[in-house]
Amino acid sequence: MPELRKDPVVGRWVIISTERARRPSDFGPEPVRAKGGHCVFCPGNEDKTPPEVLAGRPPHTAPNTPGWTYRVVPNKFPALRIEGELEPSGEGLYDRMNGIGAHEVVIESPDHQASLATLGTEVVADALLACRERVLDLKKDPRFEYILIFKNHGEAAGASLEHPHSQLIATPIIPIMVKEELDGGARYYDLKQRCVWCDIIRQDRGGRRMILEDNGFIVLAPFAPRFPFETWIMPRAHRSSFEESGYDDLHGLARTLREFLGRMNRVLNTPPYNFMLHTAPLHDSRLPHFHWHLEIIPKLTKVAGFEWGSGFFINPMGPEDSAGHLREAP
Repeated sequence: MPELRKDPVVGRWVIISTERARRPSDFGPEPVRAKGGHCVFCPGNEDKTPPEVLAGRPPHTAPNTPGWTYRVVPNKFPALRIEGELEPSGEGLYDRMNGIGAHEVVIESPDHQASLATLGTEVVADALLACRERVLDLKKDPRFEYILIFKNHGEAAGASLEHPHSQLIATPIIPIMVKEELDGGARYYDLKQRCVWCDIIRQDRGGRRMILEDNGFIVLAPFAPRFPFETWIMPRAHRSSFEESGYDDLHGLARTLREFLGRMNRVLNTPPYNFMLHTAPLHDSRLPHFHWHLEIIPKLTKVAGFEWGSGFFINPMGPEDSAGHLREAP
């Protein structure tokens, strides 16, 4: 029997229709496989990218040369550009402004064949640390209101290059999906004087939707997931801003993220996936009603006409079932 479920944060309803698929193998995702060929992110091709803005490298190596362990470079084809002023204007009832922002790529390792699931914990922690350092630096720019860190892994998830990398985009406005979470968290806090994500952790910890808990982080399948095997990773203690995480926090996140991705790869045959890190706005970073979290969505289904037309998502795998498969993965 299909079931309607309401997300406790944003109030979005989803349809859980488990008659459509009952096992991970029912989805049959095309696994991510290396294609090879020339790669501008590989060592020796540093001149093929814009100059690095941050890198992990021994003291004796020069910038934009081999020898690095990670690099952060501006995106060669940025969605938003850092030069210029916003210059907001109106055209009748329509608003516009210049496309000002920052778009950077975090090249996570020199190893072209690696992934976050196979890299060492220290390497993943360094990549997360690089993201934090870039957020702290871009936060100084008064034009920016928000920075989204995200990853597209695999061609089906939107990755144009297969070398392991993540991206971050700084925007002059708060993205609508984050705004919905901020507003939903504020409404819940006004009603109960508690953080809704902290309450979710308290309720689901040790339950059917919990996947794992370690290193100060908890991994959960949300109660009303939009997509099969959608997963949230959250710090167990209340924290609203990712950039205020210390090295120990990021090391713990690296271990937890590697563990989860390894389980996901075993259960779903190394699927393409996206992750998005939702954190507090840059100029309002300590909020009692917001809890930063990482949302991971494997690409197993397609969004079609009903979803686009109605705003309802149809999920063929209940979160209790997906969490069980991931929890029991060897």
